[in-house]
This record gives sequence, structure tokens and C-alpha cells, in this order.
Amino acid sequence: MGKYPRRKQKRLGEKLLQIREALKLSQNEMLWHLGLSEYYSRTIVSNYEQDHREPPLFILLEYARLSGVCLDAIVDDDVDLPKKMPATPKHRSVKISAGKVRTAKKISSRRPLS
Repeated sequence: MGKYPRRKQKRLGEKLLQIREALKLSQNEMLWHLGLSEYYSRTIVSNYEQDHREPPLFILLEYARLSGVCLDAIVDDDVDLPKKMPATPKHRSVKISAGKVRTAKKISSRRPLS
């Protein structure tokens, strides 16, 4: 850990609540959709929404996937969430399969700069 505490997002809890309400889910349903119902109770969702606790990155990623918004829209205080959710993301995710690794061409095959 560093010497100084990390800056907290001011609107994170508000946005998580907005996502859950836009998806018309209860806290228990949200917990189930996040894949956490076996491990946590609904109070964890309440704590995230009321800014009593900060969710870990993997939970924020699940919120982003469920709502169809980019993660930066959730964590950036200067960016508002879309009015309609689930939204269509403005980007395409890139999936990397484990067996396919591309290598760059050798630099020596290029012409030298004059």
C-alpha cells in the first residue's frame, strides 16, 4: 500500500443503484446476477449502493456487463450513465484465446530508414 489513501469515487454508489433500478432488479436478484448469491447476502449490495463499501474490480466488471455500459462510465465521476439500460456498449470487447498468440514481424524485414 502507498503512503497516501487512494481517491474514492463520489458517485459510484449512486451509479450502482441507478444500474440496479434500471434493470428492475431487487438487491437479492442483483446478487444472483452478479454470481455472488452463494457467498454474500443482499446487504453487500446495499453497502455498495450506500458507499459504505467499495466493490472489487470483478464485481464492477459484472455491473458493466449486465448494464451494457463501459466500465469507465461507472467509475468516472465526470461521466453520466446512459438513460436506457441495458445499453449497447460503444466499444467491442476483444477476446484473446489461450492457444493463438500472434507475433510481430521481424524489424529486420523492413527497409532501413534513410
